Amino acid sequence: MTHHYKLKPWIYMSKKVVIIFLTVILFTIIQFNFASAQCALCKATVETSLQEGNTSAAGLNVGILYLLIMPYALIGGLGYWWYSNNKKKKLLETKSVE
Repeated sequence: MTHHYKLKPWIYMSKKVVIIFLTVILFTIIQFNFASAQCALCKATVETSLQEGNTSAAGLNVGILYLLIMPYALIGGLGYWWYSNNKKKKLLETKSVE
């Protein structure tokens, strides 16, 4: 019975992690919709460049989205690293107690 009690906090933690993950995904999707809208000056410049045959302006949206995603990726990677280290530390603590 005590072993089942020890597993219970891990179940709650995984629910917490799933809720946090879904919240981050939701905010990322919301930010994506806002990021796909450019300022009026940038949009006019890109449209003019594309009409003149300049294809280098077509990558502007991709560059903006790349710059938007990088902070989320870095913070997500840092969060995963912190979570996995804490998980290992708690697992070692529970093994040393037994």
